Amino acid sequence: MTQKVDTLFINAIVLTMDEKLTQYDPGAVAVKGDAIVAVGLEENLKKEYSANEVIDCGGKVLMPGLVNAHTHVPMTLLRGLADDLRLDVWLMGYMLPVEREFVSPEFVRLGTLIACAEQIRSGVTTFNDMYFFEDDIAQAAADAGMRAVCGQSIMKYPAPDADAFEDSIAYAREFIKKWKGHPLIVPAIAPHAPYSTTPEILRTCAEIAKEYDVPLHIHISETAFEVENMRNEQGMPVVPYVKKQGLLEAKVIAAHCVHIDAGEMKTLQHVNAGIAHNPSSNLKLASGFAPVPKMLETGLNVGIGTDGPASNNDLDMFEEVRLASFVAKAASNDPTTVPASTALTMATRMGAQALHIGDITGSLEVGKRADLILVDTSPLHNSPRFKRDPMNAYAQLVFASKSTDVTDVMVNGKWLMRGKELLTLDEKDLLDQARELAQKIDTFLINREQSVLSKLIALGGSMEQESFEVQVKVKVVEPASLVQKIKREEIEITAHKHYQQYDNYFLFDDPNQGRLRFREDNLINQKGDVENVRSRLTLLGQKREGEVGHDVALSRSRFLAPATHTLRFYREYFKPAQEISVEKDRLRWHIHYKNTEFFINLDEVKVPQMGHFLEIKSRTWSRKDADLKAELAAELLDLLGVGDAETVTQDYIEILTTN
Repeated sequence: MTQKVDTLFINAIVLTMDEKLTQYDPGAVAVKGDAIVAVGLEENLKKEYSANEVIDCGGKVLMPGLVNAHTHVPMTLLRGLADDLRLDVWLMGYMLPVEREFVSPEFVRLGTLIACAEQIRSGVTTFNDMYFFEDDIAQAAADAGMRAVCGQSIMKYPAPDADAFEDSIAYAREFIKKWKGHPLIVPAIAPHAPYSTTPEILRTCAEIAKEYDVPLHIHISETAFEVENMRNEQGMPVVPYVKKQGLLEAKVIAAHCVHIDAGEMKTLQHVNAGIAHNPSSNLKLASGFAPVPKMLETGLNVGIGTDGPASNNDLDMFEEVRLASFVAKAASNDPTTVPASTALTMATRMGAQALHIGDITGSLEVGKRADLILVDTSPLHNSPRFKRDPMNAYAQLVFASKSTDVTDVMVNGKWLMRGKELLTLDEKDLLDQARELAQKIDTFLINREQSVLSKLIALGGSMEQESFEVQVKVKVVEPASLVQKIKREEIEITAHKHYQQYDNYFLFDDPNQGRLRFREDNLINQKGDVENVRSRLTLLGQKREGEVGHDVALSRSRFLAPATHTLRFYREYFKPAQEISVEKDRLRWHIHYKNTEFFINLDEVKVPQMGHFLEIKSRTWSRKDADLKAELAAELLDLLGVGDAETVTQDYIEILTTN
């Protein structure tokens, strides 16, 4: 007597992707409810099972659905927004400002549904996500019928769904509790990366992951710059750093790992961490070549991911699998490295193991969920088929097949696509909504790009207020005597510091944009060593507000912002028409004169060689106050013995650009 099942697939080339890479041709698979109940030769299963629906696969490949091991699915809505940029410029200069402006629950739901449609069409049945409003992403994925590991992002910066990381932590905890045990969604916590978090954040995330027994998803060693910074700041590579924070006690999914060494690989393997390799993203952003062959040799579970569709720019896993093999061959100069069967394993069974869900999906085995796809290998670009070598079936899929060859997709025993027709999503309606949103984002960026100020504010951290300064500057011939005169009893010194200052001025074609100054202040201690380094940006107003006696100028610096990125970043982000460098040695005194606060700077301008200058400055907010401080500044010049010195009414950059 035959056993009754819901669906019986027959006349298929069955690639189980199990540990032995078992194949059946012609093969069959029996599905009951959400699970696989039998896999084997067609002749045997037809005798043992009867089904509500018997599907003749027509000689197509029947295999597990692909596992996208790392992505940010709502970023389908940012696809093509900013390309051909370095990772930091792309992320900090464009993605994060747009996300702060537009990302909402509605945004992530639309982006996720579009991503689900794209992934289903390309044979993906499971994806691993990291983004904001992950609860809405999980709901959208579940509505589309896909399996997903959904990681709530945690960063030290304000995020679209949280003003502070404590809010993100609270959100993540509730999100995990809500989705834990769902048949399709595995909740996770996702501290973005070591450089965008803090030790406290990493430790807290690890504790939550352990408490609820859920995965922890994080970017690790994606760029050489990240690794170099970690060594400089912490004295160790990235993996030892996160281990020190207790991160590796959780079920880690480490994305990228482009720049990890053999010792770090062993550390990750010892704790059963999963790796998500993202070849397209790494190539496009020039992040480097991940040492995948060495990872596999070490015994790590390495999955394959597309990364977000704004840094790839698609979710085509067939392309990723092919690239994973090709990149490994080219990087190692060995054509036998990462053969087709290995690459496909990484995109199925091993990918599921990397996500810590290998017990339920990733291969066609009895007891696992019915997550499977049909791939037509008969099109022109994939013909003919050779049967002499059983490995040819994998080579045909990895080196010749396209995502468009996927005809049918089932997840958890339910159809998501039949005969290339999506069953759970309205593709046309989703695209109409996306086009509407794209117009709004275009308008936002067009307006922003027209203003240096807007671009500065978009980076975050700017002080959005104008500060006015009373300033007098004179040329100094004998700086040593001036230093002694500052110690007069009429002048109360409250602080004294020594700096080496490196200024880079960005000049723009439109003079109304002002000048942007990137300054690095090196604080020098009494021994002559650099004690502290501080960087900041200042957008300087182009016009002087006027003169207020004794050639004392009232000037304006519009916006101040911490410079948290490199000079190269700002150069590529702001795209100045001209750049001028000034280096100077500065002695600074914070003083009070007649109950009024002033700053006195004695500068030796070394590059270019311009000699010594004395500056007296004070902040002011009214014309009356400015007039009073101008008179006091003139008195200070007389006290310091330089009242008759040559007055300079220009900043250093103005002297350089007008002479």
